[in-house]
This record gives sequence, C-alpha cells and structure tokens, in this order.
Amino acid sequence: MTPFSAELLGTAILIVLGDGVVANVALARTHGHGGGLIAITAGWAAAVFVAVYAVAAVSGAHLNPAVTLALALRGKFAWAAVPSYMCAQLLGAFVGAVVVWLAYRRQFEATAEPATIRGVFCTAPAIRDPGHNLLTEAIATFVFVLGVLQIAAPTHGLGALDALPVALLVLAIGLSLGGPTGYAINPARDLGPRLAHALLPIRGKGGGDWGYAWVPIVGPLVGAAAAALLHGAWLG
Repeated sequence: MTPFSAELLGTAILIVLGDGVVANVALARTHGHGGGLIAITAGWAAAVFVAVYAVAAVSGAHLNPAVTLALALRGKFAWAAVPSYMCAQLLGAFVGAVVVWLAYRRQFEATAEPATIRGVFCTAPAIRDPGHNLLTEAIATFVFVLGVLQIAAPTHGLGALDALPVALLVLAIGLSLGGPTGYAINPARDLGPRLAHALLPIRGKGGGDWGYAWVPIVGPLVGAAAAALLHGAWLG
C-alpha cells in the first residue's frame, strides 16, 4: 500500500462509518432512527479510531486536508506531498459517501425531506450566518489540530494507540462545539460527500446547498493554520 492509497482507504473508512451513523440516525425506516446527537458523535469518534488505526503505519493517517496543511506548516510533512495527500483524501471521502448510499439506498428512497438526505452527506448550519459559521468551524478545527499536533509529538506518542486519543478528541469536539455547524473540521469530509450527493441518483434529494459549501472548507483550513502557528510559537 502506498501513502496515496492509504489516505484514500482511511478517509473512505472514516466516511463510511461517520456518514453511516448519520444515515442510521436521520433516515426513515432504519433501526437507529432518532438516535440523536450522542449516537452521532460517538459514531464519528469510533470512525476516526478505526480509520486512523487502519492506515497510520503507512501514511500517518492524516485523513484531513487541515491536518496535512498543519503538519506541512510545522515542517513535519513535505510540501511536495501535500497535493497528493489532499487528492487522496477528497477521493476517499467521495468513495465512502457512495458506499453509504449503497448501504442505505432503500432508506434514502423512504426519506422525504431533502435537507435530511443532504445532511447524511455534508454539514449545514443550525443558524445560517456565514461569518459566524466560519468562525465556529475555525475554532473547532483549531482545537482539533492543536490536540493532534500534541498527540503526535514524540514525547506524547502512544504508537498505534494514538488513534484512541484522537478519537476521544473528536468526540469531545462533537459534543462541545458541534452544535452550530455540525463540526466538519475536515474539508474533504464535507466536500467529497457533497459531490457524491450531487452526482448520485437519489430521488427527491434537492440541491447541495453549494452557497454554504465554502464554509466547511475555508474554516477548517484557517483554524488548522492558526493552530500550527501557535504550536510552532509555543514549542519553537
């Protein structure tokens, strides 16, 4: 397995399990329908654990363009490899979303609300205010990336079990900061599935809310850059 294929596979696993729990909770006629926020945040945390654990030994398991950017800014990842990693992450997120659609195809057909269908694939604000939504995504990603940079530091590393504290970090962010925007904290996690939503033949799916799509891309990248700069100033 190459780093490109590892990032693709890991991100696909992340989305299969992460968007999968959203589908289970949100779509009509599932056994998990109405499971609520706790189920979704726990599912996403477990998704991060499995995905990171699966491919960390090959690619470092960035699985997120914001993480890749932060590591490059900190001098811990080669800038020349940034485009290939980000492409792999975006493609993996797209593939993962298609797999979720295949698994829940009948439930998508049984769900009447376009916003609910779209919500399986991508995030949306609870209160639409682009400036505030951008700030929320930046704050959540700042916390996430700062935590990841510390977890990945040699003096704090747990080897393969680094996946566990990262998963707990995602759980904490989802519970504490996920309310305003759905905590994308990952441009590929939002954009890849949003593209899948646009292309898949889902009856009554409605539009992709592309006017909002820039927020979960720009916000996480800004938050990641800020975390990398602070981490560099803090540790030198």
